[in-house]
Amino acid sequence: MSGSEKLGEMEVLRIELEVMRRQHRDLDDAIAALEERGPLADMLTVKRLKKQKLALKDRIASIEDRLTPDIIA
Repeated sequence: MSGSEKLGEMEVLRIELEVMRRQHRDLDDAIAALEERGPLADMLTVKRLKKQKLALKDRIASIEDRLTPDIIA
């Protein structure tokens, strides 16, 4: 892989990371809004959204690891 291909891949990862972070915040807002309803909240939907949020967090961590250069101590 050439240097420019690597740079292009890194830029794509940075963009994906920003999109995922925004989706994570949106899920957080949606969960908070549903939970504010109190006992009327659809707990199944809240649980599903929390699961999506957790999966997204794992994907974010994976991309962050790929973007962070390995440093030999």
